[in-house]
Amino acid sequence: MAPAIGRLLKRTRQVRALSATEVARAAGISAAYLSKLEHDAVKKPSPPVLHQLSEALDVPYAELMRLSGYPVPGEVAAKPADTIGAALFADITEDERDELLEYLAWYRTRNRSPRASKMRVAPSPA
Repeated sequence: MAPAIGRLLKRTRQVRALSATEVARAAGISAAYLSKLEHDAVKKPSPPVLHQLSEALDVPYAELMRLSGYPVPGEVAAKPADTIGAALFADITEDERDELLEYLAWYRTRNRSPRASKMRVAPSPA
């Protein structure tokens, strides 16, 4: 299941350290409409709005189109470099990359530990 576009828009805005007002202004939409988009109150934003958001957030337009359910002409499959994740992490420093990798390793270890898997199992009825 594809992630909701609203959640990705909001997360991208937060990672870019932009306010909703800044993004809305840069995209030429109202802050209220951006809020509706971020809360998935708008299920299929128009391609022009998606284009404006891709410019304002510096993310691939094709990825926003795909996440909104639009076909992307001439595209068979997304290249890893054309995803929102790649765009968000394109400008991280080497130190930030190392910290993120260290955190990811810790997070994965925590979630795969025997203790964590026991905690996910529902208790048996008494």
